[in-house]
Parts: sequence; C-alpha cells; structure tokens
Amino acid sequence: MVALAVALGVGRFAFTPLLPLMLQNGSIDIRHGGWLASFNYAGYFIGAITCAALRVDHARMVRAGLAITVVLTVVMGVTDTFWIWALVRLAGGAISAWTFVFASQWGLRRLAELDAHRWSGVIYTGPGVGIVGTGLLVSAAGGLGAKVGWIGFGLISAVLAALVWHVFEAGRGRVAPPVSPAAAAARVKPGATAHDQSGGHARPSGHTAPSVHSSASTHHARPAETTHRADAIWLVVLYGVPGFGYIITATFLPVIARAALPGSAWPDLFWPMFGVALMVGALLGARLPLHWDNRTLLAGAYVLQAAGIASGIIWPTAAGFSIGSVLIGLPFTAITLFAMREARRLHGEHAAGLMGYATAAYGIGQIAGPLVAAPVAAHTGSFSPALWLAAFALMLGAIGLLIVTRVSKNRSHR
Repeated sequence: MVALAVALGVGRFAFTPLLPLMLQNGSIDIRHGGWLASFNYAGYFIGAITCAALRVDHARMVRAGLAITVVLTVVMGVTDTFWIWALVRLAGGAISAWTFVFASQWGLRRLAELDAHRWSGVIYTGPGVGIVGTGLLVSAAGGLGAKVGWIGFGLISAVLAALVWHVFEAGRGRVAPPVSPAAAAARVKPGATAHDQSGGHARPSGHTAPSVHSSASTHHARPAETTHRADAIWLVVLYGVPGFGYIITATFLPVIARAALPGSAWPDLFWPMFGVALMVGALLGARLPLHWDNRTLLAGAYVLQAAGIASGIIWPTAAGFSIGSVLIGLPFTAITLFAMREARRLHGEHAAGLMGYATAAYGIGQIAGPLVAAPVAAHTGSFSPALWLAAFALMLGAIGLLIVTRVSKNRSHR
C-alpha cells in the first residue's frame, strides 16, 4: 500500500493538487499543464505495455521504482524548464506503471503464500492514500508554493520508501517473470484480488501474450468464436471511454473548483475526497457478487462517473463538487476490476491479450483527455464544454455496454 501510495499517489497524481500553484506563480499556463498531464499518461501507457519485457526481480524493481520516483519528484521542484518537466513527467509515468505492476505481483504472491487473500483489497487503497495525503498537504501548506510542494513530496516519499525498503528483499515473494503483457499493462491489480487466482497472473518465463482471439481457438463452434470476437472488440472500444471520461476531472479538479469558488477553502479538499472515495471503492468493488454481469456493472459505474461530472457543472458549489468527487472516485478502481473480469469470462486463462488491448484503449483515452480539455478551456475560459463532452461520452459508453449485453444474451439463447 505504501509503495503504491508513493508510486501513484505522488509519482502520478501529486501533479493535480500542485497544478493550481504552478498556474498561480506563472511558471506554466493551462495549455502546457495539459501537455504535462498527457506526457505523464503517455509514460504510464508505455510503461504498462512494456512491463513484460523487464526480466528483473520484482522486489528489486519496486525498490528502484521508489528511488526513481523520489528523484523525479524533487527534480520537478528544482527547475522551471518546460522540456525537463515534460521528460520528467513522461519518465515518471513509466516508472509508476512498472512499480505498480511489480508491486502488485509481489504483494499478491506474498498474500497467497500467507493465505491472506482478503488483504489484497488493502494494497489497492494505496493510490487513494497518496491522493488524500498530497491533497491535504497542499491544502495546509499551499502558501509555500509549488516548488516547495514538489521538493516536500519528494522528501516525504523518501521517508516512506525508507520505511518499507527492507520489506522488498530480492527473491522474497518472487513471481515467475514476466507477467503476460496484458496482465502487466491492464492495471489488472484490482481484478487479481481475492476473487481471482492465488496471487496474480504470473506465467512461466518465456510465455508470450496470446492474441486477442487466442482463446477462441479452443472453441470449435464458429458461432462461439464470432460471439467472443464481437464481445471482445466492444469491450476494448467501450473500456477506452472511462479513460477519457474521468481524466479531465482527475487532472484539473482543483483548478476547476478554484475558478468556481474563488477565495473558498473548499477547492483544496475535493481532491482528497476523490482519494477517499477511491479507497472505499477499491475495498467494496471486489466484494460484489461474481455472478453479476460485468458489463452491466461497468455501465452502472460509467453512469456514476457521468453523474459526478455533471454534478460539478450544474451545481458549482461546495456540495456539488463534493458529490461529484465521491461519484467519480468510487467506481474508479471497480471499473478496471469489472473489465478485467469480463476479459477473463470471454477468454479464460488466455485473456492476457484482450486485457492488454483494453488497457491500450483506456490509456489512449487518458492521453486524449487533457489534450482536448486544456485548449477548450483556454479558448472558452471554462472547462464546462470539455466536462460535458466527458459526461456525454460516459453515458454513450454505458448505453453501448447495455446494448452489447442484450445482443450477447440473445445470441446465447439461440
């Protein structure tokens, strides 16, 4: 949990509460802020899909990731050069992905060895813990400025890394490297909780990712293959929607709230609220009944996030933004869990390729979000048009999932 709090809560998402301070001191404008966000999401995407190529001990990778995250975070505070920031955010995204995946594998296998699967949900509260911590610290000490914030987060991360350093001993809790590219890329960590296998999706060394249609080869009936292919394609397409849908709010929430509530102390608290909701969702999502249809659950999660986005637009008050933060944060982890379960339902043990393609779509949505939102906000003076677009996309995605579910069930009854 601590490792993920550092790697994601700080390495990826500390940028969100610090962005208003960077805008305030004039070191960056909203367009360049959007570029920095997208560089980070692009780095995460690259890191996720390259995880399987790393033939390193998982514990050593976690240690390296923690150390590099500390260095990169401090660098953000000691320079004002945009191209250095861009490289740091790109590298930081990749490092956070690698650390996330290898820490997940390490932790899930250790829990399997200890027969403590129920604790797996706690691991994935880590990003939420980091988000809450960074958000509250910026709220309390934001007057010191963005530079102090970056350096301070780097030092705090160094202390946290030191506290857990001895836990990640080389060879301890090792999983056979590498994870299949899809499982590595897919942020399948929430899906590999107590409901999944006993400790992650490890494969023997030398296994490569099957194609999206690999499991179809085990089905001799052509209609089954066609159904699986259609369902798999729609899963990939529709799983990309929440990547675009949530990321605009997740990147610019404090900026949006400060513009709507000038002089209020509330805007600094909405991001921590998102983190708390994320933690709760991580614990609750894995406990929903397995027999519930994953696509219907996904549709419901999309609607929740769309409602959360609309809440802040229609009701730009402390209450509206609070409700929005909770509604967007709660299904954040559950969306990944449901999508990865659906991939496994379609392709079973050969779902790795499908997971990878789905994650690629999600990553593309994340990269596109800030690139769309920042220019629109700069041109119109408001994030509302981009946020309405995100909410509309999520609702279309939910409708698409319900249609796919109905068509798929009709096919199965023929």
